[in-house]
Amino acid sequence: MSSPRRSPESTGTGAGPCGATAAPGPYVLGVDSGGSGLRVALGAVGLSAPLATTACAAPVRTGAAGIDAAHLLEQLLPAARRLLEQCGGKGDAGIDAVAIGAAGMATLGGQLRAELPSALEGALGVRRLALAADAVTAYAGAVGQRPGAVVAAGTGMIALGTDLTSWRRADGWGHLLGDSGGGAWIGRAGLDAAMRAHDGRRGGSAALLSRLEAVFGPAQELPGLLYPRTDRPAVLASFAPEVAACAGHDPVAAGILREAAAHVAEAAAAVCPEAGADGEPCEVALTGGLFRMGDPLLVPLREELARQLPRARAVPGSGDPLTGALSIAGALATGDLRLPRHPTLLRVPGEGPEQKPEQVATEQDSKPVSR
Repeated sequence: MSSPRRSPESTGTGAGPCGATAAPGPYVLGVDSGGSGLRVALGAVGLSAPLATTACAAPVRTGAAGIDAAHLLEQLLPAARRLLEQCGGKGDAGIDAVAIGAAGMATLGGQLRAELPSALEGALGVRRLALAADAVTAYAGAVGQRPGAVVAAGTGMIALGTDLTSWRRADGWGHLLGDSGGGAWIGRAGLDAAMRAHDGRRGGSAALLSRLEAVFGPAQELPGLLYPRTDRPAVLASFAPEVAACAGHDPVAAGILREAAAHVAEAAAAVCPEAGADGEPCEVALTGGLFRMGDPLLVPLREELARQLPRARAVPGSGDPLTGALSIAGALATGDLRLPRHPTLLRVPGEGPEQKPEQVATEQDSKPVSR
């Protein structure tokens, strides 16, 4: 049940190797901090593709005070200097704007908001900084700076939408309180069906029980393997592909994915802005590893989106959160960042008034979803 490990650091190029042909700057930096580690992309103002990227395998620590700012800087600063040197910039200056997207930023990012502005200005000469929730960088990477909605689904699931005036959020509350339809939710539902078959209870699936035993061993030993783990959501999500693999011949597995699709579509419907004056439909982008499971989930999801959001247009996400962070940094550098500000979802320190927290709608106070 151990997770695969990546090498401590890997570096690759985006828009070609840095060198004599690389843009001379000014440079911008996009950062994506998530459960699998820290990724950094160096770009240049006016270019959409990164000049170079690097990845650090160790996830940024989270403690009693939230996301650990010192640990993030411990990884970010050397990585940024290496990328600058690779592209001919200075190791202690030359970055005009930085955008950092972090999982947990909205609820656990207080230390980052307090410490990163001065730390990055002192270490790298950064004059413009955006601190964003990873759902916002996922939105920027998938939709850009247009009105619309994004569903970011992997282990968890969150939907975020905007009319460029305010943000609407649905779910993303973690595997104990929500993330309905995400990987951990699907995996847990599949394991529940397997354990029901083991016990002889209604709703059980012999096919899923067989897959449980193939992956984890004897069913009765699963609680002892699962409950002590600190990465339970990831372990649960690791069983989601098994549910998808059984869906073609097992009605219980197929039913789990239909229910997951309904949850995802419901979250999208809760955040999708109304069609504009020009009658253009709301664009809903689907991004994240969950959607790579393909037709077993996507077919019922398209059906649910057509039923719950008949005027919306579902599109695949055109970029990931690192792409989104880099695009936010580029827009910030040119004074063209049009996404709405918010104290915890998208903060630009030193700017004017920000959207108040109560302006972010949730599923409870959003427009009703017809059934």
